[in-house]
Amino acid sequence: MRRFTLLFSALALLAGGVKAQTIATFDDLSLAHPDTFYVNYSAPGSDVGFNDGHAHFPCIYNVDFGDTTWSYFAYSNRTDSVTSGFGNQYAAKTGIGYDSSANYAVVSVFNPFTYANTVTLNLQGPAIDRPVSGFYITNSTYAYNSMRDGDMFSRKFHNGDWFKLTVQGYSGGALLADSVTFYLADFLFPDTSMNYILKTWQWVNLLPLGNVDSLQFTLSSTDNSMYGMNTPAYFCMDNFTTDESAALMTHQAPVGPAARVYPNPATNTLYVDIFDNTMQKAEIIDVTGNIINEYNVMLNKIEINTSTLQPGVYILQLQGNGKNANLRFVKE
Repeated sequence: MRRFTLLFSALALLAGGVKAQTIATFDDLSLAHPDTFYVNYSAPGSDVGFNDGHAHFPCIYNVDFGDTTWSYFAYSNRTDSVTSGFGNQYAAKTGIGYDSSANYAVVSVFNPFTYANTVTLNLQGPAIDRPVSGFYITNSTYAYNSMRDGDMFSRKFHNGDWFKLTVQGYSGGALLADSVTFYLADFLFPDTSMNYILKTWQWVNLLPLGNVDSLQFTLSSTDNSMYGMNTPAYFCMDNFTTDESAALMTHQAPVGPAARVYPNPATNTLYVDIFDNTMQKAEIIDVTGNIINEYNVMLNKIEINTSTLQPGVYILQLQGNGKNANLRFVKE
């Protein structure tokens, strides 16, 4: 339900060019029959993943634990949005792909050997060293029900808990500093009625990462043990979209925070202290990506009337000199 970067991005679109996007919908990938999934069990220990659009989606399985355990990407048309537990690990909580499509990807980022919850996806062909527009995301039924109810490995989520995906990009083999974070469950709100576990398809905007040749996906949670994360390390993906024409300028590492907002949560007034004097414009954006208000930045401090905003989570986006800075705030 959120689309923003935790770190600030130095981005500027190059002039000219016709926008060309490629969407990996997973719908052209074959499945044996309805209500099934695909994992290639032909070569244990090797990458038996698949390609779609301009990306390779890796998958590795092993038989070292007495059964077949897979990690990273599979694709599915499973519709079971009800059954809890590991046996239903290939289903999205939506019970269907984005925009009522049949197929979608299921991502299991857990590595049973290293206990890491990270997977890397490589771009291909004309998408290499170009921006990724983003993708749609939702929870798997397995992860959703585990957070909602608890199970033999995980506890039921309560106030203060969260489950999130962090995405970073690689360029030329180097991990870039910028990141995009998306909360698959968020129980951090002062108003507990706003707590949620995601069960719809929502867009994750990856343009702030700039030009990349691969992406790193990492899941983390507040429910952990000595062996790592207890929350099932799954999410579902659809319509992974690359942009082959709109090259972005090289990243510049931020020196420090561009601004701060307070009080947070806000009631009738939000104050913004701006530390980066190159910022020229400010926008308030809601959780669906709509721009609610725009402001010109003339001074290093802004006072914004928030009395007309509906209660909820918003992003204040500052723009200037080819840079964006995104700050989250809550309106009570």
